[in-house]
Amino acid sequence: MKQLPLQNTSFRYLEQSFREWLDILGYAPITVYNLPNLIRELLHYMEQKRYNNIKDLSPQLVHEYYQHLKERSNQRRDGALSNGHLNKHIQALRKFAEYLRKVGRLQLPELPLENEEENQRLVWLTTDEIKDLFKASYIEHDYNFKESQEAFRARDRAMLAIFYGCGLRRNEGVNLDVPDINFDRSILHVRKGKGYKERFVPINKTSLKHLESYVYDYRPVLLKSKLEALFMSAYGKRMQGQSLSIRLKQLQDKTESIDLQEKEIGLHTLRHSIATHLLQAGMKLESISRFLGHNSLESTQIYTHLAGVAEPKPQAFANVPRYAHYEHA
Repeated sequence: MKQLPLQNTSFRYLEQSFREWLDILGYAPITVYNLPNLIRELLHYMEQKRYNNIKDLSPQLVHEYYQHLKERSNQRRDGALSNGHLNKHIQALRKFAEYLRKVGRLQLPELPLENEEENQRLVWLTTDEIKDLFKASYIEHDYNFKESQEAFRARDRAMLAIFYGCGLRRNEGVNLDVPDINFDRSILHVRKGKGYKERFVPINKTSLKHLESYVYDYRPVLLKSKLEALFMSAYGKRMQGQSLSIRLKQLQDKTESIDLQEKEIGLHTLRHSIATHLLQAGMKLESISRFLGHNSLESTQIYTHLAGVAEPKPQAFANVPRYAHYEHA
């Protein structure tokens, strides 16, 4: 909805002011990025209904707008908006109402909205969608730090290599340091796994290539101190999970796949995807469990449902490269 035009100058100001308010209060970067984009659709709706002053916003108008959301078609795929996406709109509306109250613009009563029930399921990407993400990392983008564009794109590919190719959890990837990667042995040392457990993860050839390119050729461009963090921000600091998630979202938005753009994905989606692909390729459940660092097979068993297959037979894995079969051309 960030592409919707706003003709009303005061509405454009409100959107930007809301964004700055969220940022000042310390909300996560992805929240600061997403909520004002969702509110833009509300303000656009008000314009279309000839409401040109924020004081025209009332609980009844919010209710009418929400009914419009529930009935309008999905612009990226067939059907209506998912319950999960509707809940994001509800979150944005509640927070926007709080913002209006706190800054003294409008004393809007509590909004008559209840969260929609969601079907809890894990989202995973197809191998073609993973390829689309890699392809998107080669597309130029209007970064604030134009001299570092190549470094950012190389960092994006390293991010995909870590969270998809190596199947790491979000915090495991965030805490990675360069010395944790043994390039000679193609092994990654996870020192801070879940429950403080350590493990070694094999790195496939393509992931290794992307990591070598980033670490040796592009990471020095971002380095401003002796910090050993693998993922460096434009300011020379260790990137946090929210910042990496935003980078993944931006890659998703640059792909040409409508289906992929519509999916609600995060860093953990990449982990779910590699586990599902390995199972589909024939890897034994026990091997996938060790690869992911699960404490028990029960945790890994969910991927048999995602993949739609029973636990594979050992011989089915004979021709699949160890731990990761995806090779990006």
